Amino acid sequence: MKILTVNDIQRLIAIVGIEAFFNQLMSALKQDFARWHAFYKSARHATHYAHGVIELMPCSDDRLYTFKYVNGHPGNTSEGKLNVIAVGQLSEVVSGYPLMICEMTLLTAFRTAAAGALAASYLARPESGTLAIIGTGAQAEFQVLGFNGVFPLRRIRFFDADAGAMRKFAGNLSAYPFELIPCRSIKEAVREADIIVTATAAKQRQTLFTLDDIAPGTHIQAVGGDCPGKTELGHALLSATKLVVEYTPQALVEGEVQQCDADDVYAELWELVGGLKPGRERADEITVFDSVGFALEDFSILRLVYELACEHHLGTDMPLIPEVQDPKDLFGLLSP
Repeated sequence: MKILTVNDIQRLIAIVGIEAFFNQLMSALKQDFARWHAFYKSARHATHYAHGVIELMPCSDDRLYTFKYVNGHPGNTSEGKLNVIAVGQLSEVVSGYPLMICEMTLLTAFRTAAAGALAASYLARPESGTLAIIGTGAQAEFQVLGFNGVFPLRRIRFFDADAGAMRKFAGNLSAYPFELIPCRSIKEAVREADIIVTATAAKQRQTLFTLDDIAPGTHIQAVGGDCPGKTELGHALLSATKLVVEYTPQALVEGEVQQCDADDVYAELWELVGGLKPGRERADEITVFDSVGFALEDFSILRLVYELACEHHLGTDMPLIPEVQDPKDLFGLLSP
């Protein structure tokens, strides 16, 4: 079984390149969302605590099975720890044997950004050049670079209540050819933006901005609302938009649409990818992708990373599964 550490993922991205990796990941996501009915799907299993949440996210087809362990602990950052960390496993269905255990903290950030960019390719105006991002924490740079692979971004407007997070964000993106525009408020940041990404960590109901604060034709990528009782957009705004989710049963519990009824959801992402429903239909249409994160996205990135790790000889093969001459004699492994 192959073990991929954080160092292995860093080496993989250095070999492939961030832009090329995003391109390959979006292709993998598109392929998998297009065969939606080939997957065994369920909402993630979440255990909620007063200070955070721990989740298991399984998904499989008839060939591969994946699951991810992931948390969300907003208070961690004050102690120098990450809010979200994750580990994933890829197994073969025919035997049930695991093929790979892999770090997924970095990979979750990549797949979240890539899934949002994929949805935006159907929902945002193709000429979108100004992106506003609210919340410049661990996810922010990935979001910008994911969208940059699809749209001709020129201006990045950004705001965070933490001035240090804004400085970090600007420093990390200083080498890219964007005009980086720090803003003093959310309303200032979203004004005249073509695409808005909301990625705040506060575990509470919020209304970051209203319909009056944004321009006609805006596309909103709502990332932060990802558990019961945590939202970033108000019901009045959602009611005036074309609303797309990943997996309705999960989104109704965890996403922005926990404020809505199932009938308020226009489509699931696979329906846009498969051509069953059109995405954006008017230039002035306001669209929302309610991105809570779905296990199919983890499936896509784990299978891609396994293929790339094999191709580039990355990772360490470790004997975590017993090898026996007689499969009925497990106890024999303990004999001297």
